[in-house]
Amino acid sequence: MAKPDIHRETAGLRGAFWDPARVPHGVALTVHPLRTQDGNVVSGYLLKRGGERVVAVLTHPREHIVANYLAAEILQTGAAVFLQAPRLVGNDIRLEHEIALYDLAAAMTFLRGAGFERLVAVGNSGGGPLWAFYNQQALASPSARIAFTPGGRPTKLAEAELIPPDAIAFISTHLGQGKLLMNGIDPSVTDEADVLSAEPSLDPFSRDNGYSPKGATYIRTFVERYRQAQVERVARIDALARDQVAERAAARKNLKGGGGARDRIRAAHTPIFTVWRTDADPRCWDLSLDPSDRRFGSLWGADPVASNYGSIGFGRLCTAESWLSTWSGLTSKASLEVCAPAIEQPALFVEYSGDPATFPSDNEAIFSWIRTREKRRLAFKADHQGRPIHEGDEDVRPAVGRAIGEWFGDIFGSTAPNGTHA
Repeated sequence: MAKPDIHRETAGLRGAFWDPARVPHGVALTVHPLRTQDGNVVSGYLLKRGGERVVAVLTHPREHIVANYLAAEILQTGAAVFLQAPRLVGNDIRLEHEIALYDLAAAMTFLRGAGFERLVAVGNSGGGPLWAFYNQQALASPSARIAFTPGGRPTKLAEAELIPPDAIAFISTHLGQGKLLMNGIDPSVTDEADVLSAEPSLDPFSRDNGYSPKGATYIRTFVERYRQAQVERVARIDALARDQVAERAAARKNLKGGGGARDRIRAAHTPIFTVWRTDADPRCWDLSLDPSDRRFGSLWGADPVASNYGSIGFGRLCTAESWLSTWSGLTSKASLEVCAPAIEQPALFVEYSGDPATFPSDNEAIFSWIRTREKRRLAFKADHQGRPIHEGDEDVRPAVGRAIGEWFGDIFGSTAPNGTHA
C-alpha cells in the first residue's frame, strides 16, 4: 500500500487546523494521560523539539483542539505547545466551568513538573474566558475561591493546587459562553416547550422587522427591545433551571432523613432540556451594527433558518447545572467581564476584524477589562479562525505566530534553550 501524502490528504482541512508544512522539523508529538485532582483523567498532547524553556498551553471548555492552527504557528517561535483536551469533548450536557478548571490545573502541574520555566495560557475563542476564569481562581486565596457551582455542586477549589500562568494570550476570544449565547439567543420564543412559538414583534428574521436574506436593517428601537427581551428569556430559563436544582436538592435532603424510593429516583434523575434558537445576534445579519470586516452570517453560516432552528447550535442540550454554569449570561462566572480584571500577568490580545463571534465593541470592552498595564493589542484581517475573509486575502496566521513570538521575546527574552528564537 502506498504511503499516504499527509500534505495532500490534509489540504482540505486547513481551515481551522494546522498546516503540516508549518510544523517545524524535529518536533515530536507525545500523548499524556493526566489524572486531575478531582479524580478524572484527561489527555494532553505535547509538541516539542526538546529543551524549550517556554510552553504555550491551548485549551477549550468543550472542543478537541489538538489540531488547532495556532499550534503550528506557535511552534515556529521556538516555544513548545501543549494542547489540553477537555474531559467532555463536545458535551454541553455536563459541562460546568468550575469543574473544568481541574483539567487546566492538571496540565499546569504536569508542565511545571516537566521542567518548563514559563507557562503561557493561550485562550482561543471559548478558551479565553476559561483561562481567565482559571487565572482568577488561581490568583485568589484558597478561602476566597468559588465554593459551589451555580447549580450548588461543591467545587472543592479551596483544596486544589492551581498554578497561575506566567502570561496569557487571548486570540479571537469572545465575552464568555454565557454572554455569547445571550447576545445570540432568539427572544421571540414565547414558550420553551414549543420551538416554533414566536412573538412577531421580536422576530429577527421577519421582513416586517427589517430582515432580508441579503442583509438586514434593524431600527434602533427594535434592537433595544430585542436586547432587553434576550435578557428576559435567559432569566426565564434560569428560573426553570433553578427549579430543577431545587427539586433535586429537596430529594437529597429527604434522603438524609430516611426518604423513600421516590426521593432516591428524584435525587438521581438529571433532566436534560433543549434550548432552541440560539443563533440570532442582530449584528450577524445587520452589518451596520458594530461594523467590521465580517461577512453576512454567524459562526454557523449565512442561513439562519438552518442555524437558528436546526439541531446544531450553542447550548442546544443542557442540564440545569450546565446551563447555569456555562450558558447563562446572568449566572455563569466564566466571563471576561468578571475575570479579566484579575489579570496581573503580561497579556496579549489578538482580534480578527472579520470575526462573527466577537465584535469591535466586545473587543474594546475586553481589552479595557484586562487589568495589567503590561498588555498588548493587535488586529488582523481574518475570520474567527484566522482564515482569509475573502478569496485572495492574505493568510494572516503566520503573521499572528510571528507577533506571538515577538511578544514572547519582549516578556521572556527567549523561548529556545540556547537563548535565541527559532
